[in-house]
Amino acid sequence: MRNITLGKTGITVPQNAFGCLPIQRVTLGTAVYLLRAAYDGGMRFFDTARSYSDSEEKVGVAFEGMRDRIVLATKTQAKTADQFWKDLETSLQLLKTDYIDIYQLHFVPQCFKPGDGTGLYEALVEAKKQGKIRHIGITTHRIGVAEEIIASGLYETLQFPFSYLATDRDIALVKACEEAGMGFIAMKGLSGGLLTNAEACMAFMGQYPVLPIWGIQREEELKQWLKFFDEEPAMTSETAAFIEQDRKQLLGDFCRGCGYCMPCTVGIQINNCARMSQMVRRAPSDKWLNDHWQAEMAKIEECVDCGICKTRCPYELDTPNLLRKNLADYKAILAGEVTV
Repeated sequence: MRNITLGKTGITVPQNAFGCLPIQRVTLGTAVYLLRAAYDGGMRFFDTARSYSDSEEKVGVAFEGMRDRIVLATKTQAKTADQFWKDLETSLQLLKTDYIDIYQLHFVPQCFKPGDGTGLYEALVEAKKQGKIRHIGITTHRIGVAEEIIASGLYETLQFPFSYLATDRDIALVKACEEAGMGFIAMKGLSGGLLTNAEACMAFMGQYPVLPIWGIQREEELKQWLKFFDEEPAMTSETAAFIEQDRKQLLGDFCRGCGYCMPCTVGIQINNCARMSQMVRRAPSDKWLNDHWQAEMAKIEECVDCGICKTRCPYELDTPNLLRKNLADYKAILAGEVTV
């Protein structure tokens, strides 16, 4: 497994890292087991966030006494300097450490800068001066904001969605980060679960100076990533052809399942219902067609077109119409008019 250096931070780790969002869904014992197994298997970079419920606490328990052997990244969604400091102190306490390697402003709607009135960037600089954080990072889902962040020269790392469904503009972000000396942390490498070929995903990432963080909550998921430490996938002609076929099927307006559009005013589970067409085809399972999901999909008919989901979508999707298209397809599948 090759190593990747995150720009001017100097942080060098294997190009195969652990995304800690999913461990909030498992027990403490399971989370600790997975995290320690990931370390034993070769992973050294672990990314979590204050907003991931008890994820930080689980990471802290798993790596107590091992602080100098791992790289910890976490995030705050604070909108004020006061909340920033509260979040940072909480993260330090839960992670059982006195410093964070990379502290990131989380899911930002803008490039926070000195003098913008929020005090957030000034807080980052002060926290770094105090030694509580070592490097300043930021995450966003909006490409225009990401481009502004890189151009600002204010941040040491950028975390942004990146997978083999990337557009030319997405790939240009990676190059721009490299030229600016910024580390690029690649989230959503599986596009919210739509991509299921781990070898193809890893082979794609290996072509770029990015650090993918794979969301892991099951031992079988961890094993598929750890095996690449012994046998790193190459971008073969067969893999390239597979990726191209997937791109033909999925590129365009599709829901990544991030859930930032929610909650829905009428209770629609948008993050699943808006991508049901892909889920029933790419992960065929009776569970997507059972009574529960039929009832959930039926809620789409109650959509009142309030438009709130559209304003929240970081990918600027026309969510109400996307939901209706998925419902029409779903009904056709149930009626036997379309096969999956």
